[in-house]
Amino acid sequence: MDRLIIKDVSILTMNSEKKIIENGVVVIKGDVIEAVGDKRLHEKYKAGRVIDGNNGILIPGMVNTHTHAAMVVFRSLGDDLADRLKKYIFPLEKKLVDKNLVSLGSKYGIAEMLLSGVTTFADMYYFEDEVAKAAKEMGIRAVLGETVVNFPSPDSRVPYGGLDVGEQFIEKWLGDDLITPAIAPHATYTNDSIHIQKASALAEKFNVPMMMHVAEMEAEIKKYRNEYNMTPVQYLESLSVLNERFIAAHLIHVSMDDMDILDKRNIGIAHNIGANAKAGKGVPPLKEMVNRKMRVGLGSDGPMSGNTLDIINQMSLAAKIHKLFNHDRTLFPARDIVEMATLGGARALKLDNLIGSIEPGKKADLVILETDSVNMQPIYDYYATLVYAANAGNVDTVIVNGKVLVRNKCFIEYEIEKIQQELKALNLKIKMECNYSGMN
Repeated sequence: MDRLIIKDVSILTMNSEKKIIENGVVVIKGDVIEAVGDKRLHEKYKAGRVIDGNNGILIPGMVNTHTHAAMVVFRSLGDDLADRLKKYIFPLEKKLVDKNLVSLGSKYGIAEMLLSGVTTFADMYYFEDEVAKAAKEMGIRAVLGETVVNFPSPDSRVPYGGLDVGEQFIEKWLGDDLITPAIAPHATYTNDSIHIQKASALAEKFNVPMMMHVAEMEAEIKKYRNEYNMTPVQYLESLSVLNERFIAAHLIHVSMDDMDILDKRNIGIAHNIGANAKAGKGVPPLKEMVNRKMRVGLGSDGPMSGNTLDIINQMSLAAKIHKLFNHDRTLFPARDIVEMATLGGARALKLDNLIGSIEPGKKADLVILETDSVNMQPIYDYYATLVYAANAGNVDTVIVNGKVLVRNKCFIEYEIEKIQQELKALNLKIKMECNYSGMN
């Protein structure tokens, strides 16, 4: 089995010591990191291929813990309008979402993620089998959940049909080396107690994740206070569905009692600060979550909500917004934010035994950011450079599972131009539907 050696990089290992190796070398054998060290390591190994990092920064692949990638086809639609979920998203999904749209949108969204250094993403949508096929074809790692809602959906003619679709999906993809199947009841307000428990039972049966939007909106909080005299978190706790397999997206409106429950149940948390800020929904208590050492990673949310799918942008937003919100510039130092984007995201998805740090034995999911662009110099602090100066355009090389997918900022094998042309044709169809329905 040929080895791949990466040399001349500054390695941010994100290991337990947060070791930084300047002029570093990483040796990859197959899909696994074999060795990590300084330039002397190159002399010990012979390789069929060598990647010269040209003084770049090597980090673990970034993890997007929450998105709806296929919704990229609706990006920039009704961005600044109120109640977009009911006025735009649900109606458009009902009329337009099919296998072809999900396949096309997923491929385009995955392309955006890979080119920006995301090597693993968590997704919940309809026709999730198409998302899995797209992810597998393009070589990205993914945790994918079939959506369950209390009304007929694009891939089910009956309410809660996502449970049956989801079980078939899980059975098909269970054990895949890149795809982790999951079940994804959309939210507390779109699922009743019985079907939330059925989804949880399905996750337990196959030992897979369960993903859900939780405590995202004020109306949601009001509903559960009025109907149950509980918070959404307390409601889920009463159903006995919160556990380490549960991945909660958002958690904006949570009390300290809620935090005690979430901490006790060791749930994964997808923090989507960009989408939350854009929608004016509020700022989650990230400081408390981090102080409790909870499993928090960064997410972009869907590209109709957060607009971009990269995590570099989320790093900058998370650091700045939480410093502002807490009136404390010392909070969330850049190193902690980079950890949240890499190892933290892996922890949130329960994949930290495989990915999230650059250590021997872990999967070779790696990203090189070039440092030649004007925004990347000078460098006194690698972490600060990544969080406050870098952008998605600085990503030069992306490796997933030992395979080089992006080099010199371009895909090695995949042709994105065809997908772009198909997306333009779909864009015209969506515009016509919006004009016909009076959405614009």
